[in-house]
Amino acid sequence: MASDVWAARGLAWRLAIRDISAQYRQTLLGLGWAVLMPIINTFLWIFLQGARIITLSKTELPYPVYVFTGTMLCQIFVEAFQSPNLQVNQAKAMLAKLNFPRESIILSGILQTMFNAFIKIIILISALLFFGIYPDWNLFFLPVGIFSLILTGTASGLLLVPIGALYKDVSRGIPLITQLGMYITPVVFPLPKGGWASVLFGINPLTPLILTIRDWMTGFPPSQLHHFFWSTD
Repeated sequence: MASDVWAARGLAWRLAIRDISAQYRQTLLGLGWAVLMPIINTFLWIFLQGARIITLSKTELPYPVYVFTGTMLCQIFVEAFQSPNLQVNQAKAMLAKLNFPRESIILSGILQTMFNAFIKIIILISALLFFGIYPDWNLFFLPVGIFSLILTGTASGLLLVPIGALYKDVSRGIPLITQLGMYITPVVFPLPKGGWASVLFGINPLTPLILTIRDWMTGFPPSQLHHFFWSTD
């Protein structure tokens, strides 16, 4: 498997360059599309809380920072989760007619997600500095966290590829699944102190990833993850 992936690296790179260029060609916002939805989602939740339409528990970070970091990280996962199914469906004609390393399709999606993630992280760190939050040495672990987030999303999305290649319902249902999953992840809501909601947050594999990466970015010690597990005892 490792040798197959290595052999596919050249084609994967060319496919990624082609798709990234096509993605931002003839757009007014250009690279801004990589961060547009997280920014809109952040302002929406800030408005809902500020207008007292919803009431949320107090977060250790300022709420705009909390929701912005969570939304950005969640969007990276969502893009990685959607990528395998999207890449395979777009390459159906090529898969049927040409003999080439199939791994290059998935690798191309990973490279595209990493490119978009890089843009998001630059914007995110700039926003943290604007709010007076200065990351510490833990920021050096950030690439490990982001890469883990992308691999988790890609691996999860690969599980749906066989079904998604047969039925379009999968590609249409993925946005719904990811939207519902966001509400049981510490993205816009702080961790529940108890009850069935805390159980849902606990079994969500994204919970430790989001918490740890957010802590690395904002200077909080990753050991704060233990607050959640202790609160469920």
